Amino acid sequence: MPHKIGFIVVSSSGHEDGFSAKELMVHAPTVNGWRSPRLCQYPQEIVLQLVERCRIRKLQLLAHQYMISSKIEFYISESLPEYFAPYQSERFHRLGYVPLSDNQKTGFKARELKSVYMDAVGQYLKLIFHKNYANKYNLYSQVALVAINIIGDPADYSNDSNNNPSREKLIDHYLGSKSDDPALDGTYLGKPDFISPLDDLAFDMYQDPEVAQIIRRLDEKKREAVHHERYDYAKKLKQAIADLQKVGERLGRYEVEKRYAVEKEDYDLAKKKKQQMEAYRLKVYQQLQLHNLMDAELMIRKPAELPLEPVIYANNAQHIKATNSPSCEQIEPQKEELWNAESLLEEKAVQPPSPEPVFPHQSSPPAVAHPTTSREVFPKENVSGAYSKTWSYREDALLAVYQKLMEMSVSTPKEDLKNMMRAAIFLVRRAIKDIVSSVFQASLKLLKMIITQYIPKHKLGKQETAHCVEKTLPSLLSRTGDSSSRLRLVASNFIQEMALCSEVKPLQIVPVHLVQPLKPNSPTHLAMSQVELVECLLKDMGTENSGFTISNVMKFATGALEHRVYEVRDVALRIIFDMYRKHKAAILEYLPPDDASIRKTVLYKTLFDGFTKIDGKLSEAEIRAQKKAATEEAEKQKKEEIKVLQDQLAALKEIQAEVQAGKEKESDFQKPKDQGYPVNRSPQSAAAEIPDDRSSVANYLDNLCIFCGERDESFTDEGLDLHYWKHCPMLTRCEHCRQVVEIASLTEHLLTECDKKDSFGKCQRCSEALPKDELPKHIKSKICNAAKPEQVANHCPLCHDNFSPGEEAWKSHLMGKDGCKMNLRRLSTINKTLLVQPGRIGGHYLRKPDPSGAKARPPSIGSKIPTPRGGPNKGTGKTYSKR
Repeated sequence: MPHKIGFIVVSSSGHEDGFSAKELMVHAPTVNGWRSPRLCQYPQEIVLQLVERCRIRKLQLLAHQYMISSKIEFYISESLPEYFAPYQSERFHRLGYVPLSDNQKTGFKARELKSVYMDAVGQYLKLIFHKNYANKYNLYSQVALVAINIIGDPADYSNDSNNNPSREKLIDHYLGSKSDDPALDGTYLGKPDFISPLDDLAFDMYQDPEVAQIIRRLDEKKREAVHHERYDYAKKLKQAIADLQKVGERLGRYEVEKRYAVEKEDYDLAKKKKQQMEAYRLKVYQQLQLHNLMDAELMIRKPAELPLEPVIYANNAQHIKATNSPSCEQIEPQKEELWNAESLLEEKAVQPPSPEPVFPHQSSPPAVAHPTTSREVFPKENVSGAYSKTWSYREDALLAVYQKLMEMSVSTPKEDLKNMMRAAIFLVRRAIKDIVSSVFQASLKLLKMIITQYIPKHKLGKQETAHCVEKTLPSLLSRTGDSSSRLRLVASNFIQEMALCSEVKPLQIVPVHLVQPLKPNSPTHLAMSQVELVECLLKDMGTENSGFTISNVMKFATGALEHRVYEVRDVALRIIFDMYRKHKAAILEYLPPDDASIRKTVLYKTLFDGFTKIDGKLSEAEIRAQKKAATEEAEKQKKEEIKVLQDQLAALKEIQAEVQAGKEKESDFQKPKDQGYPVNRSPQSAAAEIPDDRSSVANYLDNLCIFCGERDESFTDEGLDLHYWKHCPMLTRCEHCRQVVEIASLTEHLLTECDKKDSFGKCQRCSEALPKDELPKHIKSKICNAAKPEQVANHCPLCHDNFSPGEEAWKSHLMGKDGCKMNLRRLSTINKTLLVQPGRIGGHYLRKPDPSGAKARPPSIGSKIPTPRGGPNKGTGKTYSKR
């Protein structure tokens, strides 16, 4: 059944001093909760690690009264994301979000308790806090979370319970009964999705912690009584639980009042509140004993948090172990009113509690199976209970030693103090190995008190602290390999906390123990806990005067790289990466050389690729991928170029056929005219005439460029193709559609024929084509050279100059020595010797044939001269005649 799930805070994006995210791990009336840094950037983030992989059923969030996030998003993951483990690809999966009220209606005096129902499996939960609501109290634009509660059940258990019906369910089905029968209404026979009200966040946040644990233990007793059909006793326990809830709330209010008095430095009132709480608590415990509700398994114990400061219990009080209780029906989101400490101070609650009994008198319950006990049976002076077969006696013995050491006077001789301490450490070593969770945690509490309070109080020195740590640390490390994930987590957290405390950290004992080489066959849990502890403490302590050195850490990590378990090798990689970020070249001395043979091992390939990434360089795989992509692109361009050249050859052959057809028509037209009407011509003119027979004209035009007039023996079909594409100074390639066009008609081409014509516009001042996104700026600048009318002058689209009108002027401008400086092709023709003057044959200008055959001019529209892709301008296209 769903129950309360423990968690730890893995990381947070930041916090204000005194309001760390780790405050969320404790549920009590006086917790501070988490608060974002002042004037922080949003969103803010908190990552939680659950004690085990769970199926989360319900989340509860207790918001602050005025530092309120506009919304909170939830993400879940099976493992840590890339920024914690760079070599893993696991990512958080988004579950959704919940909005929060801006709290204006309550005047910012209430806290919203938001319940979110879900069904998600994972071990890591991430909360994203978006920008805060603005109000007059939130001066630094912060968001806060007072508490978070996670309710669910182990994922494996949940799957099994869904797939395999229980034996009880099969019997009920056979008998025809239903488990949800109202008569059963059960905390015991109940529903699989039942959530106990004792697991609700409101219960812990408004209950005194001690009383809350008593209530949980009584609830367990009640369910056992129901199971054994002891209904009178169950009824009595039910009434006691109801009354104790009111008691716990009152004690919680007293605790808030006491803390408020301390903050106001009203120490008289704080002392009065403390005495009031102790008196009221004593009366309640006496009532529990009076009604035979405090037996050996119901001793009052403190929660398992192990606080640094000692807590003196009233009279016979001891602390109770926290348990997970069965679940009950869901509770809708609600508003929880704040305790206003100022108004509470004015109430009559300051007066001593009423002498009326807490519980009404009822008939005594039947005898229980477990023997009752009390301090009279087991006085705290006797520590022999540490060897008892009853786990509660062993726990009581440790708590009695705790109390005894706390009461030791500073005037006690040093030798007696040391002997007491060493005897206690002997018991702690034994109890650390205890299989019972509460005994183990009691031993940790005692050890922590000895190190952080007993030794400093009596000034026993570093030697005694070192004795405590050295005697207990091996046993603690062995518990980090426990089969229970919860106990592994408790042991690891305690070692980490102990290593960082001010009394132990200078001794450098813990780091030295942790970097002892792993044994190849060491258990998985033990090896994982050890490498994770090294990783965490290394981040907190560094390698300067901490016990960690580059040498011992690298020897440990390289040894862990050889471990048989993949997860251990993963953590070892993370350690080496962290060390490389800080020490660079010094780390490489402890690793094999980076060569091809080493990189055949996947682990070392990952390691050296990680170094390359940290250095900001490309890995070998990325370089190979880039080279492969470049080779493929080159091959693709080569194939395209070949195809375009083939198309170009076909087009040129088509043009050649059209020109040849025009020549034949002209020859047929002039031949009868010369025969019928002879004309007297001067010798000079006759010599200058173009030969009119078909063979002469054809021979003359075969090796001639009809645009620039250059003649060359290489001007075959393929040679002219190359000339048009790369060298003819009268032509250019359009950079936008890859066509070859005449420079004189380039503007007209861009505006009317180009594939990108829709992206060009015409400047009315200079008459040139410009991209539409640049045209407004161009027109506004008014710096372009204005074009003159076509009858007055030509306008060059390359150099933007005006020059004399007419078609022949284009040749002078584009090909002449003092012509267009922007025409790069003209430079290659200046020094060439032409066979005839460009454009003239025998004193007459050579007119380019037109489609009718009257002149040797190519078609003005539709004739194409494709050019290969991959050329200097990477363009192919059409050739157009001059306007």
